[in-house]
Amino acid sequence: MVVRTTLQLRNRGHNLLQQFCQWLFDSGIGTGIRESIWVFPIIETVHVLAIALLVGTVAILDLRLLGLALKGEPVSRVAGGVLPLTWTGFAVMFVSGFLLFWSEAAKSYANPAFRIKLLLLLLVGLNPLIFHFTVYRTVGHWNERIVTPLRARSAAVFSLTLWCGIICAGRAIAYFQK
Repeated sequence: MVVRTTLQLRNRGHNLLQQFCQWLFDSGIGTGIRESIWVFPIIETVHVLAIALLVGTVAILDLRLLGLALKGEPVSRVAGGVLPLTWTGFAVMFVSGFLLFWSEAAKSYANPAFRIKLLLLLLVGLNPLIFHFTVYRTVGHWNERIVTPLRARSAAVFSLTLWCGIICAGRAIAYFQK
């Protein structure tokens, strides 16, 4: 009985999410973006440029943490220099990505590449939170070292790997459309 009830709740949540995605897809905004000869490509271009800005600035910090770039610069100075651009890229990427999703929500719902991208985005969002609330708290001790602590280097490798996965999954979305 409990298993059946749990499955029913799970299916109901699944159906509600699917219905919401279909509603977005069928809405005037979703249809307008999808069917416009100019709007979808412009949003997609903005999305790609925002990803380049976001990932580029994140990569600068990650490469510094790995001791592969800007070795003479303190980590905190590099982080402070790229952070405003990183947040700008994130904001534009988020808004443009949501608009792209809105126009393709019903198709994206069942798309395995889209689901993988969302999972990777969740993980890549947790990575800097964990980094900043753990190892970065002691940045004063290793700020100017070329070789940063193992946990900082690990966070950088994880970040770069996740962003590569996000970009690949994002590109693969087009190949899994029904």
